Amino acid sequence: MTTVANNDKTAVLLMAYGTPRTPDEIEPYYTDIRRGRPPTPELLAELTARYDAIGGISPLAARTEAQRTALQRALDAIAPERFEVVLGLKHAEPKIETAVDDLARRGFRSIIGLVLAPHYSSYSIGQYMDRTRAAAEPHGMSVTGIDSWATEPAFVEFLADDMKARLANMPSNTKVLFTAHSLPQRIIDAGDPYPNELRATAEAVAAAVGLSEWSTWSIAWQSAGRTPEPWIGPDILAVIDDLAASENSSGVLVCACGFVADHLEVLFDLDIEARRHAEAKGLSFDRTACVNDDAPVIASLARRVADIAG
Repeated sequence: MTTVANNDKTAVLLMAYGTPRTPDEIEPYYTDIRRGRPPTPELLAELTARYDAIGGISPLAARTEAQRTALQRALDAIAPERFEVVLGLKHAEPKIETAVDDLARRGFRSIIGLVLAPHYSSYSIGQYMDRTRAAAEPHGMSVTGIDSWATEPAFVEFLADDMKARLANMPSNTKVLFTAHSLPQRIIDAGDPYPNELRATAEAVAAAVGLSEWSTWSIAWQSAGRTPEPWIGPDILAVIDDLAASENSSGVLVCACGFVADHLEVLFDLDIEARRHAEAKGLSFDRTACVNDDAPVIASLARRVADIAG
């Protein structure tokens, strides 16, 4: 049944990757990532072991809900009762399509899409927005969105402040590595702006901290998919190897600016795997914090949403 009052409200579809909420959800989640192909017992066991290593399951579901709550609170402070923030996930329920259908049933006529990823790629944010528009079109709903917030000042400040504090406790010859999730090389070869998006964040944060390019910071990629095709690099573990082999590196500080919440790719790929790799080669290791539901960053995103709504 349509709720007439919602005709004048704007829905904010806050989109994220999704995660299993319980161990029983790991297999269907992995199957969805694999486009309906169930994982082999070996692959499932390996993924389950990774979750076990970070406590049995990822905190991402709770983190994403906290981000939704924080965004709703920030929008209410700007324009009370003007916006309603709902989640739409890529690989878990509520899926993007489920969320859009529910908004349509409740009488919403317009959606502003915001993806919990700062860097635009046709492979990530582009896909989220395409799915939103495809789901909204049969309902006659309008869709607008925020394509990138790679250099949002509050985001840059959050990363820079934490980086300064952590560098103070690292060896003087520490290398900063800005990382994001790798993508298939073919996406980049087709002209996708993703690497430039990451570089924009890295340059802004480095400038705020006072780092010199290459001598004190560089870019690495992580968490590449296990497919036969090449993925963009260099991979962070290979960069750590290079640093360990050099004569003037004693530490590595990772700024995983491509991720805005604590989850498997941060808590395992970096905090366990990359740390173990670095320390085994005699390098000190640390990582900057993820945004999660940091109030100033979420408030800055709320202002962007409000500006779009007019």
